[in-house]
Amino acid sequence: MAVTTTASTPMNPIDIASHGPVIPVIVIDRVEDALPLAEALLAGGVKVLEVTLRTAAGLPAIEAIARHLPEAVVGVGTVLNADDARRASEAGARFAVSPGYTSEVGSACKGLNLPLLPGVATSSEIMAALADGFSFLKLFPAEAVGGIPLLKSWASPFGQVSFCPTGGITPVTASNYLALPNVRCVGGSWLTPTDAVRAGDWARIAELARATQALRKAG
Repeated sequence: MAVTTTASTPMNPIDIASHGPVIPVIVIDRVEDALPLAEALLAGGVKVLEVTLRTAAGLPAIEAIARHLPEAVVGVGTVLNADDARRASEAGARFAVSPGYTSEVGSACKGLNLPLLPGVATSSEIMAALADGFSFLKLFPAEAVGGIPLLKSWASPFGQVSFCPTGGITPVTASNYLALPNVRCVGGSWLTPTDAVRAGDWARIAELARATQALRKAG
């Protein structure tokens, strides 16, 4: 069943970063885990949730969170094409994240009024995203493609671009990324460890979420 989002005006993609320093990258195997997992993250102060389409439970999990927890800003990750964006929007996703960038995905999200955080790994991809009007981008997979040195190198030629590095970032390295002036937030899977989700250890997940608040950037 489709969910109509209650947001009257589409959020600006950069607003995603205003809610906290870390966006959890969530992989859900069982739909029944969606609500208690989201509630644990909210209890820990993490409001923006990226639920990926890596499993069959992804879309129904987004729908459940959007329907029952309107205080959460639930988005969809692993958007690979226009159909992914459409289905996620119908399920109630309030933003989309893609691992790379194509004009097809960018155009589809604009047509749906679905804010997009596009993934980039090269200068050419940044230029393509900028040409289509996107300036808040996800560096992915961050550690594998160059991480902090790469972001420092991009600061001068792409001074108008802000980043959300994702991929291989840990609680230990997150603060180093967040210290960079062109980084607004980071994405991480460490907030929702697979063993904790399988065991229903929501208290542990809430505590991991609370710990991210210490990483909050000043200003």
